[in-house]
Amino acid sequence: MKLTLLVSYLPSDFLPMLVQLGLAVAFVVATMIATHLLGPRNRGKVKDAQWECGIESVGDARAPISVKYFLIAILFVLFDVEIIFMYPWAVNFKNLGWLGFVEMIVFMGILLGGFYYIIKKGVLNWD
Repeated sequence: MKLTLLVSYLPSDFLPMLVQLGLAVAFVVATMIATHLLGPRNRGKVKDAQWECGIESVGDARAPISVKYFLIAILFVLFDVEIIFMYPWAVNFKNLGWLGFVEMIVFMGILLGGFYYIIKKGVLNWD
């Protein structure tokens, strides 16, 4: 037996989404116009000067930063996201059964394999 499901959408089905989109765009435009018209217009040498924490700027702002810093930041985000995937598994642990347990063991194995790789490469050794 072949089941055919025909779904046809009418333009009126999309009306609530279009109204919400229109209201969102109207709110953004109205807010930008209101802040432009109602906001203060104080201009001057002191007002337009660069300011950072009350300390005068000295030297070049383009100081080199070690690539290791960025690499560790990326690894933190990577492992943090993998930890986030473990939360739904822990919540549904009983419902998933043995298959879910085995899948998480495989996932943890891959995770620990990657962690072992970055340890062996010396990525986390800060010189």
